[in-house]
Amino acid sequence: MIKREIDSKLVQQLKDKMKEGLLPQWVITDPDIYELERERIFGKTWQFLCHETELKEAGSFVTRWMVNDPVLIVKDRKEKIKAYLNSCTHRGTQLCTADRGKKKTFTCPYHGWSYNLDGELVGIVAGNKVYGEEMCKDEWGLREIPQVASYRGMVFGCLDPHAEPLEDYLGDMKWYFDLMLGRSDDGMEVIGLPQRWIAKANWKSTAENFAADPYHVQTTHRSTVEMGISPEDPLYAGYGHQVVMDNAHGINVITSKTGRSRAKYQGMPESMWPMFERNLSSEQRDILERVTVFVGGVYPNLSFVSPIHGTEGYLHNYLNFRVWRPLGPDKVEVWCWFLIDKNAPKEYKDNAYKGYLGSFGPTGTLEQDDTETWARIVEVSGATMMRNKELNYNNVSNYLMGFSNVEVDHTFTGPGVAYPTTYCDALSRRMHEHWLDLLTKPSRVEEASR
Repeated sequence: MIKREIDSKLVQQLKDKMKEGLLPQWVITDPDIYELERERIFGKTWQFLCHETELKEAGSFVTRWMVNDPVLIVKDRKEKIKAYLNSCTHRGTQLCTADRGKKKTFTCPYHGWSYNLDGELVGIVAGNKVYGEEMCKDEWGLREIPQVASYRGMVFGCLDPHAEPLEDYLGDMKWYFDLMLGRSDDGMEVIGLPQRWIAKANWKSTAENFAADPYHVQTTHRSTVEMGISPEDPLYAGYGHQVVMDNAHGINVITSKTGRSRAKYQGMPESMWPMFERNLSSEQRDILERVTVFVGGVYPNLSFVSPIHGTEGYLHNYLNFRVWRPLGPDKVEVWCWFLIDKNAPKEYKDNAYKGYLGSFGPTGTLEQDDTETWARIVEVSGATMMRNKELNYNNVSNYLMGFSNVEVDHTFTGPGVAYPTTYCDALSRRMHEHWLDLLTKPSRVEEASR
């Protein structure tokens, strides 16, 4: 039986610990905690499903997952994007098993029931003889995902019909998505298939690693320094700002020791710069001119990184999205997308894609580094002595590696609460506080019964 509540005494203990910047390690992989996460976090928040460019024309479809819920996303005859529970209404079989494609109808492999792009039941094998004329097909269409919405080409779904609208949920993060995805005239496109693989890891650790932890780069990715790809300076990934937003979204705007990037506009071709001037505000252009890497996340499980890769004269930039789909307290399925400006020259796109494959994904050097660390976390977190062992998130407004009193930088021109270094636990702490808020918030059913 799923444990529906956390003991009130334990909740208070967790809150007290978090005020001190501490997180009990056992909560990372506790199975009861995980079941509550599935219900109260992933059952209530917006989750990334796909990018609109993956659905190029009417009849295009992709299949995705929202943790354990299978999702079929289609572009209907009016070219509107819809999402359905990918399960036949007859006996519940997974309806479509293909990753992507183009169809007018979807036929269940079990008994042959067929559905059109509007989710309507349009065909039943031997229907008149088996079910008779009185059966009402309108009552047996596919079940729609309660909420589906898009922003800047990003398609999100939410299992809670009463959740706040997507744009409200994204909040200040929209300003940064406008900067990254809306800088060129035709926006971004997905190239290639999303890579996916299973990792021994907990989703909280992977989401925090990307959204909130540039501090790990110098040690975990030391090989990039040894190969001359990254600077020797141990603080190189710490220069810039960590920005914390509502709903535990956040972004790290990494620059350099001088506050400037080694390449204007992340090394994008000069032929594209006039578009940036047209499409971005002066504050957005100022940040884009100076940034080396954007890395952050939308809570709970969408992360992104937009780096500069390559050597002088051969620099390239792209946007990497990834979703951490929980498969259990100690396992995630990683989904990884490559996006780039539609208006970029083809040769530039090709070189950027090669750089992406060499860095991220199951064969990428950076991915191998991270995956090893994540596995070591879950391997030890369920041990007996972890029940009273705490993790340290205690460096906000304290002394940190030469940064004394990491206070809010009110001069930062973007929205959100900005700190003047990315070697900072501000976003990590906010993610864990929000995690506890969602985990302990009563459901509407529970509130009504009280």
